[in-house]
Amino acid sequence: MIEVTNLTKRYGDHTAVDHLSFKVEKGQIYGFLGPNGAGKSTTMNIITGYLAASEGTVTIDGHDVQQEPEEAKKRIGYLPELPPLYLDMTVEEYLRFAAELKKVPRQERKEQVDQVMGMTQITDMRGRLIKNLSKGYRQRVGLAQALLGSPQVLILDEPSVGLDPKQIIEIRDLIRELGKNHTIILSSHILSEVSAVCDHIMIISHGKLVASDSPERLQKLMSGEGELKLTVKGSFEELREALDKMPGIAEMRQLPGTQQLPGAARSSDAQEENGGICDAVIKTDGEQDIRESLFYRLAERRLPILSMTLSQRSLEDIFLELTGETSVSEEDEGKTRGRKKKAAEPKPAAKPEADSGEQPPRDKNDSGEEA
Repeated sequence: MIEVTNLTKRYGDHTAVDHLSFKVEKGQIYGFLGPNGAGKSTTMNIITGYLAASEGTVTIDGHDVQQEPEEAKKRIGYLPELPPLYLDMTVEEYLRFAAELKKVPRQERKEQVDQVMGMTQITDMRGRLIKNLSKGYRQRVGLAQALLGSPQVLILDEPSVGLDPKQIIEIRDLIRELGKNHTIILSSHILSEVSAVCDHIMIISHGKLVASDSPERLQKLMSGEGELKLTVKGSFEELREALDKMPGIAEMRQLPGTQQLPGAARSSDAQEENGGICDAVIKTDGEQDIRESLFYRLAERRLPILSMTLSQRSLEDIFLELTGETSVSEEDEGKTRGRKKKAAEPKPAAKPEADSGEQPPRDKNDSGEEA
């Protein structure tokens, strides 16, 4: 459906997109990920024909964006991060204007406007001025605009930015529904949203494609060694002897200290009475899942498993590794060290907000007046 070949965009000495190539298959939802400045928005703007590439080609359903811009753009609906809205128009006026710009036949405009308002659930807002709408409804109006003309491809740049949790869920459900009839490229910083909605994920860093696969396969390919945390009724020596030379185990170590189990304190007397309780970590080879065979082997040796947890890497971990970003845990650790160093220092008195000369933003009611 979309084929990007050797795409490059330079701004002077800075290369925003560096020889990027990928294909987007019909009827799929693609997640387009990357840190700020990675080239996501630039790539989307080139695909839509808004920007010209320095090198390379983009074809939409066989039509080159630069050579046949009108035919290519007919097949694309685009929602930028900041929707291009005319705030002094009503919702219906704006959508009719957008339909005219997209050259929707006059006799079909009313039907299409009604249809996209129904799909995005803004029919009740048709007579409202756009400037009086909430952020969530403005996003819906922008999405309705992108749907006009029945495009085969939807390109959505941060469609849920600035929305509250309820609005994010609503937009996510809407994207899933639209994915039944459209090919969608979705850019987002909310990785849980991408993982929940998308069939395929592409990650770019410094303008280059560093990963392209389904969320499930990406997690498997990047997992490497698995890690299994065990709490067993017995000593670590008994556990090590029971699992000696068991296939699939790369390494095993005992965790220091004791873990408090729900409903019962694990005192030293209790451990002596029941033969001891040990916590251990087992690293497995590759993608091998040894939990079932591990259960039967320890049951044969009469070493009951009190808890067993398989650690899996999240999409956030994979994203941070592929893009070379600092992990959240490292940042938190640094902040913790900083707090410890400053713990003895007295905190300066907080300045009142009025000293800065700035006033906090005031909410506005539906008529646009300050509450």
